[in-house]
Amino acid sequence: MFDRERWYEIWLTITRNKIRSLLTAFGVFWGIFMLVLMSGSGRGLEEGITSGIKDFPKNSYYFFSMRTSEPYAGFAKGRNWSMHTSDIEILKSRFPEIDKISAIMFEWTEKNTLRNNKYGAYVIKGLSPDYLFIEPQQMRYGRYINEMDIRERRKVCVIGEQVYQEMFQPGENPLGELLHINGTAYQVIGVNIPVTKIQIGGRSEASIILPFSTMQQSCNRGDKIDCLALLINENFSVSALEDEMKSVIKKHNHIAPDDLQAVGGINVEKEFKMFSSLFMGIGILIWIVGLGTLLAGAVGISNIMLVTVRERTKEIGIRRALGASPRSILVQIMTETLVLTMLAGLAGLFMGVGLLCVVDMFMQNISLSGGNAFFAPPQISFATAVVALVVLLVTGLLAGLLPAWRALQIKAIDAIREE
Repeated sequence: MFDRERWYEIWLTITRNKIRSLLTAFGVFWGIFMLVLMSGSGRGLEEGITSGIKDFPKNSYYFFSMRTSEPYAGFAKGRNWSMHTSDIEILKSRFPEIDKISAIMFEWTEKNTLRNNKYGAYVIKGLSPDYLFIEPQQMRYGRYINEMDIRERRKVCVIGEQVYQEMFQPGENPLGELLHINGTAYQVIGVNIPVTKIQIGGRSEASIILPFSTMQQSCNRGDKIDCLALLINENFSVSALEDEMKSVIKKHNHIAPDDLQAVGGINVEKEFKMFSSLFMGIGILIWIVGLGTLLAGAVGISNIMLVTVRERTKEIGIRRALGASPRSILVQIMTETLVLTMLAGLAGLFMGVGLLCVVDMFMQNISLSGGNAFFAPPQISFATAVVALVVLLVTGLLAGLLPAWRALQIKAIDAIREE
């Protein structure tokens, strides 16, 4: 006779177990899903930053003057001082490790550039020819500043891409044309495009470059400069020479040797190492969070399998009574646990990779439409995916150890007592 209540109880038990298993497996799904998303996002952030700075020379250094913090040689504390052209010659003679060295000058004023009826406000920079190697540039038109421009104090300029677009007609050849900068006419000899996103003293696209000697004369600076940039030979470390070079500059400008504030500097080598350490820390944090979430899901699966083993005490006891080996019981429980873990983990992996692909296509469309995304399209490497699968496999095996051990403890007599 059909027992409706009995079949309802069986259906209810099966449904409850399935729902419980799905909810528990969601922890593993979410752990792998978040691990993929965070790993892809972290790599996208790293690629976005490093792609914009990778061409910038790592072995470069920038010196600039600051107020003195110690009295020295008759000068009071808090003195303002300036670097001079002679500092360049002294450093070149004292440090043969220096490959390139350039003076830097800056000038900011409103509406400082005029051509016909067009006005513009741009950063005016006075540079040396060597600066092309310290902050790499591509030339869209013409050439960069050379030594003849410096020696003869020529009234020439190299303009950025934005300056060209705003001061000239599309497709117009700017070479030989005149720009009036702060009331003085300068001949355009080139249009430059920055190679990296590291741009000292303002965006290169919105800058006008003059020979530093010409700018010294036109701005009545004498032999003063605002900053000094140099590039060390790749066989040497700029960090190893940093303190010694500062000591030479201090001595030449009558600054106390123990004054730690007067000579400021930007060590690009240290900045790159800082970025490297930052991204390593982000990667470690991502794996800690992802593995922690995955471990929580594994604990949940282990608990649900313990409950399952408890509910199947009669079944396992009967199998043991009929001669089932401990190995077969172990394989059964471990297989069920591993299948549940792998299915949930693979679902999370595929879902995470799929979402990253959607974001990748979206960001590619932004790039094609002219957007300049600082964040590169997120993606995970094949090695990361393999490691995630290995971690998932190990997690599944660990999750099944306790339920399998519990199942091996069940004996036929225990099953009879449970019944």
